Amino acid sequence: MKASRIAAAGAVSGLAVLALSAPAFAHVSVQPEGAAAKGGYAVVDFKVPNERDNASTTKLEVNFPTDHPLASVMPQPVPGWKAEVTKAKPAKPLESHGKQITEVVTKVTWTADGKGVEPGYFQKFPVSIGALPEDADQLVFKAIQTYSNKEVVRWIEVPQEGQEEPDTPAPVLKLSAAEDDAHGASGSDAKADDTEAAAQNTAADTSASDSGSGDGSDTTARVLGIVGIVVGAAGVEYGVLAGRRRNSGTAA
Repeated sequence: MKASRIAAAGAVSGLAVLALSAPAFAHVSVQPEGAAAKGGYAVVDFKVPNERDNASTTKLEVNFPTDHPLASVMPQPVPGWKAEVTKAKPAKPLESHGKQITEVVTKVTWTADGKGVEPGYFQKFPVSIGALPEDADQLVFKAIQTYSNKEVVRWIEVPQEGQEEPDTPAPVLKLSAAEDDAHGASGSDAKADDTEAAAQNTAADTSASDSGSGDGSDTTARVLGIVGIVVGAAGVEYGVLAGRRRNSGTAA
């Protein structure tokens, strides 16, 4: 009986812990598809889970950092959603590939055309961004999530290192060390490409060599074939003559 009570108490405690920790796993977040290296370009996914049982997420607003403006922001089309890009003049001069940038993206808003993100589901919103800053370790994107019942949740609190996660944390993109290729190809990838190119060249050389040797083999085969035909003809002729001799002897 005592063991049953202990087990029941443990189960209740476990449920309580899950209930308290659930919101920490259900906030709007951002994750790169691959690497998000300083100075490079990346595709990032804004992941939006539905935290309500009686309403759907019908709108998402993501505010882009103004302290590190991004010259290129391109949302990927998401079925069932309309994306609207808001631009503004940068607070400080900005260049990309040697050209002066007069506008930067300050916000991207996705609005559902249909039901949106229903209870029990989540949705990813991919965006291509760059060039990522070289003088920052992370980018903070403050997001606003709107439900079909008009409820609004503001994910705008910036998490602080060494402190507990806030109740409504803003999505934070961690940036990795700068890579050789400004467009996101790492040094190892470049080496892999060089290795692959070398392998292709070697294969081409081998193929050419095989082709040359193949011509020699064809010539040799033709000569041997002609010789075989001549020898075969001589053998047939010899057989015919031998048969005639046997027939002549028999007749005698």
